[in-house]
Parts: sequence; C-alpha cells; structure tokens
Amino acid sequence: MGKRTVLATVILAAGLALPQGVIAQDQPRPGMSCPVDHDQLADILKKSVKPGGGPSNGGLDNNEWAAVVNRQGVVCAVAYSGSKADDQWPGSRAIAAEKANTANAFSLTNKAMASANLYAGAQPGGFLFGAALSNPPSPEVIYAGTPEEFGTAHDPMVGKPVGGVIVFGGGLALYDGNGIAGALGVSGDSSCADHNVAWRVRHLLGLDHVPAGVSPNAKDAIIYDIGPDGKSPSGFGHPKCNGKEDQIAVDLGAGVSGNVVR
Repeated sequence: MGKRTVLATVILAAGLALPQGVIAQDQPRPGMSCPVDHDQLADILKKSVKPGGGPSNGGLDNNEWAAVVNRQGVVCAVAYSGSKADDQWPGSRAIAAEKANTANAFSLTNKAMASANLYAGAQPGGFLFGAALSNPPSPEVIYAGTPEEFGTAHDPMVGKPVGGVIVFGGGLALYDGNGIAGALGVSGDSSCADHNVAWRVRHLLGLDHVPAGVSPNAKDAIIYDIGPDGKSPSGFGHPKCNGKEDQIAVDLGAGVSGNVVR
C-alpha cells in the first residue's frame, strides 16, 4: 500500500469517526428544505388568532397571512387563517413573505433579529437607514399565478425568492435543534399584533430555539423603548400601536418595555 493510499484511508476514517451532529451542522441545508409544511402552518396560524378561536393579540384581531422562507430565502409555505383568501387584507400576503425574508436576511446562527428590531435603526440617521430600499421585492414572484391559489399549498410564490425588507413587527427567524432554519412572516393586523401572532406561531411550531438577540433578556423580542422624542435608547426600538399589543407582548415574553441596554 503506497503512502497516498494510506493517507487517503486515514482521512476517510477520521471523517467517518466525526459525530454525526458535527457533520450535519457543517452541511448547508438543502435548497428546497422547509422547516414547516403548508397544512401545519395554516392550522397553527388559525389557533393563534382570535377569529380562528385563538387568543386576542391586542390589535384589530383580524385574520392573518403567514409565510415561511427557508435559509436560502426561498418561499416554502404560505397560508391564511380565514376560510378564504379575501378574509385577510389582500396586500398582506406579500408583506408576510417580505417580513419572513427580512428576518432571515438579518439573522445569524448565533443571533436573531426580528423585523421589529430594525425599525429604529432604519429611521433617518439610524445605522440601518436605507435598508428598506436595499433589497426590493420581486413583483414577478408576488403577482404570479392566479388568486385562487394564493395561500394554498400551491401558492405561486412557493419555490421562489421574494426579496423585500420590512422594518416593522411580524418577522421572526426560525431555529430548530441544528440552528437557523429560515424565517416566518405574519401580516394582516397592526405591526405590533403581527409580532405577537408570529411569536405564538413560532412557539407552537417548536422553532423558537433562539440562541440570542438584540434584546438581552428576551432575545428577539420587540422593544418598546421609543420615547416622545422618537429616540430609542437601545437602538432597536419599535413604536407602540394603539391597542394592548405591548401588554400582551410582555405577558407572552414577546416584548419588553422601557430602556433596554445593548
């Protein structure tokens, strides 16, 4: 047996001896993998909003759209909570997908960033000013197909990257046991209520293994620290909405109020 053969054998043996978890984490996720399927998303979304028999989220208590992208930013599930597509704001289908894209695009394996966490930084003078225009959504993806397919397992957005950056509440990264698996976007109510719904859905999906975030005590929680002067002490704040969304967020662990230290 030559030296090259011996070396190759040693390398192969070492690779086979690695723990499977280490090997799995080193491998990129398949391009069309999806952390959730359509029926699961639709069922859990219905249970997370008041019109579907779930709890109030403090806003208008509307029906909602939800969309999921995988880690590659490809839309892989779209659903609604009502009985038909126009039970929700029609424009919120695209917004939900763009919120999912945003949370995925600004989150890392070791740190999550909710779309709500981008609001303050995206204002004039903020460290993310202009981010909302940096990655425009694709109208060819959003408006493809027929409306009868919107929100079904055959939604025309599925299998395509939608793009878009939304800098208000409703987008959350999804974390399974192996790291970040993609992101969820919810839209159809106030942005504060959308965040609460997304938080509930992510928890019920079991995809809330968030390692860290910009809110040290609540990871990627929405931060209600914008004062009358419009300033956010944390740099990651979001304005309050007109209902009880902020109170519900605090009760859920989905939000924090007051000054938050970075």
